Order: sequence, then C-alpha cells, then structure tokens
Amino acid sequence: MSNRVILIVDDSPTLRSSLSFCLENAGYRVLMAENGREGLEVLGSLEGQGKSLGLIITDINMPVMDGIRFIQEVKKTSFRFIPILVLSTETERSLKDQAKAAGAAGWLHKPFRPEQLLWVVKKFVRA
Repeated sequence: MSNRVILIVDDSPTLRSSLSFCLENAGYRVLMAENGREGLEVLGSLEGQGKSLGLIITDINMPVMDGIRFIQEVKKTSFRFIPILVLSTETERSLKDQAKAAGAAGWLHKPFRPEQLLWVVKKFVRA
C-alpha cells in the first residue's frame, strides 16, 4: 500500500460515498470508517499488516468517538505522523483550535468542492 491511500472517518454514508468517488477518480485508494473507534480499528489492521497511509480525513461530530478524540488517539499510534485533515460543518474557532492542538494538519468546511478538496489533498499526499 502506498502513500496514495486515504482513510475517511465520517458517520455520514452520503459524505463517505462522495469523498470516495472524488478521491478514487483522482487515483487515490480509499478506506472508510463510520466513527473514530472504527477508524482506530482500521489503523490497527493496517499496522498489523505493515501497511501505511498518506492522509486521514475526519469529521468532528460523530457517535461513539468524536473527531477530536480520534485525532488524539491517532497521535498515540505509529500513524502519528500521518497528516489529518478535518472536514466538518463546524465553524466554531474553539473547535478548530482543539483540533489543531490535538494534531490536525488542516480544516475544510462541508460541503466541500471537489477541486478544493483535491488541491488540499495533493498538498499532504506525496504521489
């Protein structure tokens, strides 16, 4: 698995589907999880197989484990240096600050524009 693999963590099936469509059409391989706990399970599975990722995209508001906690937990794993991009409807400065403090590398607002998303992803993911 190469750096062109992206993990999407979001509780919205519609958003996961549209992100996946956009990213796969641009040549990325996509893995998905519905919440932070599932995201950590995916990372554990990748780690067990000795595989890597290029980027994680996560929402903030999710059941089971929210995005801030998920980011904090990722930073305790061997994937701690993988950039994490937050994609959320939230606009509150305090949440952005919490995400940044937890280790998020960037923040995009939903709904996303495909060209904007791909521009940001290319900044983080080496070809």
